[in-house]
Amino acid sequence: MTTDFTTDFTTVLVANRGEIACRILRTLRERGIRSVAVYSDADVGARHVQLADAAVRIGPAAPAQSYLSIDAILNAAAQTGAQAIHPGYGFLSENQAFAQACADAGIVFIGPSVNALAVMGDKIRSKNHVAGFGVPIIPGIARPGLTDEQLVEAAAEVGYPLLIKPSAGGGGKGMQVVESADQLPDALLTARRVAASAFGDDTLFLERLVATPRHIEVQVLADNYGAVIHLGERECSLQRRHQKVIEEAPSPLLDSATRARIGEAACAAARSVDYRGAGTVEFLVAADAPDEFFFMEMNTRLQVEHPVTELVTGVDLVDWQLRIAAGEPLGLAQSDICLGGHAIEARVYAENPDRDFLPMTGTVLALREAVGDGIRVDSALLPGLQIGGAYDPMLAKVVAWGPDRAAAIARLDRALADTLVLGVHTNLEYLRLLLHEPAVRAGQLDTGLIERTLPHLAFRRADDHVLAAAALLLHAAAADAATSVWQRPSGWRLGEHRPARYEFGVDGGGILSVAVLGEPGAASVRVGDRAPAIGRLAPVDAGRVRVEFEGETRVYDLARTTGHLHLGHDGVAFDLLLPSRAELLAEQLAGRNRVAGAFQPEVRSPMPGTVVSVPVSAGDLVIAGQTLATIEAMKMEHKLVAPHAGTVTISVAPGDLVRLDQIVASVAAEPTPREPTPAEPAATPDQGDL
Repeated sequence: MTTDFTTDFTTVLVANRGEIACRILRTLRERGIRSVAVYSDADVGARHVQLADAAVRIGPAAPAQSYLSIDAILNAAAQTGAQAIHPGYGFLSENQAFAQACADAGIVFIGPSVNALAVMGDKIRSKNHVAGFGVPIIPGIARPGLTDEQLVEAAAEVGYPLLIKPSAGGGGKGMQVVESADQLPDALLTARRVAASAFGDDTLFLERLVATPRHIEVQVLADNYGAVIHLGERECSLQRRHQKVIEEAPSPLLDSATRARIGEAACAAARSVDYRGAGTVEFLVAADAPDEFFFMEMNTRLQVEHPVTELVTGVDLVDWQLRIAAGEPLGLAQSDICLGGHAIEARVYAENPDRDFLPMTGTVLALREAVGDGIRVDSALLPGLQIGGAYDPMLAKVVAWGPDRAAAIARLDRALADTLVLGVHTNLEYLRLLLHEPAVRAGQLDTGLIERTLPHLAFRRADDHVLAAAALLLHAAAADAATSVWQRPSGWRLGEHRPARYEFGVDGGGILSVAVLGEPGAASVRVGDRAPAIGRLAPVDAGRVRVEFEGETRVYDLARTTGHLHLGHDGVAFDLLLPSRAELLAEQLAGRNRVAGAFQPEVRSPMPGTVVSVPVSAGDLVIAGQTLATIEAMKMEHKLVAPHAGTVTISVAPGDLVRLDQIVASVAAEPTPREPTPAEPAATPDQGDL
C-alpha cells in the first residue's frame, strides 16, 4: 500500500537503542537511506550498532549522559551529516526541547510540531483541549495548579470511586485509586510525592474511575497539508501495573460502527493540534458499555505495539513517518484502509514473573527466534549480548498474524514456545500462560485481568526430567574429559558399583543430589531419594540434546557457564546452579543448624544486580524487617531485609555484583540464655581464656 518516492533525506540518525532502533533501521535500509546509530558505552556490541551504516558513541551508560543528552545526539548528527533524526519511542521522542533544538540546528525531527508536543504532552491541557473539539473525555476535574483542598472539594462532584493522576506522568506512576472520601487525603500525599520524584512536577487531576476498563488506542497518520486518517484500533487491556504486556488488532470488543466513531474521534484530536506524522490516541472503554469511549491521552510518537497495526493494514508506519517528514502528502485515503485478519503481539522482557517481575541481567548464551507463516519478531537480541541494568528490560516483541483471532493466538503461542533465550531470565513462560487463560481466549479483557489471574498461574520448576537431563549432561562431559579408562565416571569397582553424584542448587536455596550409574547413552538415574530410572542422552545438533527419562522424551537446548547449567525446553528456560565445594560445605553446615519450622538464616538476592548500599555491619543486632542491603538492576531497587531478629553477618559490600539467589547476609537468631545449674557454674570474665 506504499508508492515509490524520492526523499530529500540521504542520511537519517536513529536516536534510540534496542529493538525499536533495529526496526527503524530496517525500513531505512529498505528505502536506501543511509542510517546512523548512536550508542552508549553499554551498547558497544549492540545489534542496532551492527545494523547501521555508521555509528557514533554518545557517552557512558547512564541515559542522562547518552540517550537523553540533546547535545550528544545533535553532535552525532552534525558529525555524520544527518538531515533528519528519528527518535523512536521513549528517551527524547516526546521532548519539546529536543524537537526545538533539532529545528534550531536545521535538522528535521521525525515527529509532530513543538506545539503538538506541548499540548498533548500535558494530560490536563490535552483533555481540556480536545474536549473543545468534540472528543469525549472522562468526567473529572483537570485544571493546572489545583491544591489538595480544591481536589478534595471537587471529588464529591466527580464521584467515587475515582482515580488520581499526575498531569506530567506516564506508565502509571503516581496513579492512585480512591474508593471513598476518607482515603483521599493520604492518597493525594502519596500521588504528589511520587509525581514530584518521577517527573519533577506534582500537578494532579481527578477522573471518575471506569469500572472494568478496557484500553483501546487508535493509530493515526497525518501529513503537513491537513489530511488525517486512522488505521483502526488496538486492544491494549492486558496490562500489569499500567504497563502493557500483550496487544492486538483489531479489538475483539468493538463493532464496525463503534470502530468508525472512535476512529473519527482520534482524527479530531489529531486535527485539533495540526498533527503531522504517526501518533496514537488512547481511549478508555467500559467493558459493559463498549459503545462509550473516553479520551485519555495522545502519544505523539510511534508506539511499542505498532507492528500489529502494520500486519492488519499492510502499512509501514516508519516508512510513512519518513515520507511525511520529507514533505510528501499522505497518499492514503480513509477508504484505502482495510483491516485484514488479526494480529497479536507479546513483549519479551528480561524479568522474573515468579519473583514479582524483578528485572534480570545476564549474557545471552544461546538464542533462537521464531520463524514461520505470519510470524514477525522485532528484536535487539544477539548471542553473546550482555543485558545490563542501565535500561528498560524489554528485549524483543514476538508478533503473529492469522486470518482470525484464534489462529493468531495459536501462532503466537507456538512462536513463543519456539523462542529460546538462555543466560537471561525472561517472561516467555508467563506470556504463554496468559495466552491460555480462558478469559484471554474469549476476548473478555480488562486492565485488571492480569492482576486477578497472576496468583493462579503455575510456573514450571526444574522437575525430575530436567534434573536427570542435567546430570546426564554433566556425566557425559566428565566421560568426554577423561584421558584414561580410570578417569571415566563409570562407577566400576570391586563389589557394588558406585554411582557418580551431581549436585544442583534449587529454587530458593538448598541443594539436590542426582546419582548416575553407567554410560550416558543408557544410565541408571536417581533424582534425590526417588526410585532410579533409566535415562538416555543423545546429541541432536550443536547445543541440543535428546533425553529420554521415565518414558518421556524431550529435546533440550543447553549452555554452560562457570557455576551454572542452562537448559531450555518448550519456551521455558531453567538455570541450574552448580555449587562449588565451598558452597556445598556451607549448605551442609547451614542444614545442620536449621531447626524444622524455624526461619532460615540466609538472606538471598532475588535478582542479579549491583549492591548499592549496606546500612549494617557484621555483628550488628538487627530486628525483623530491617534493611540489610539494597540491590539495583534496570533502574529498580530492591531492599533485602532481616527475616527475624538476631546478629547479622554480611557477605557483600557496595559495588559488588551479585547473582540470583546468592547469599548476601545471614541472621543468627539470638539464643535464649540458659540458667546455670549447680554442676555448671556461671562463667566469669576470666574463664573465657581458660
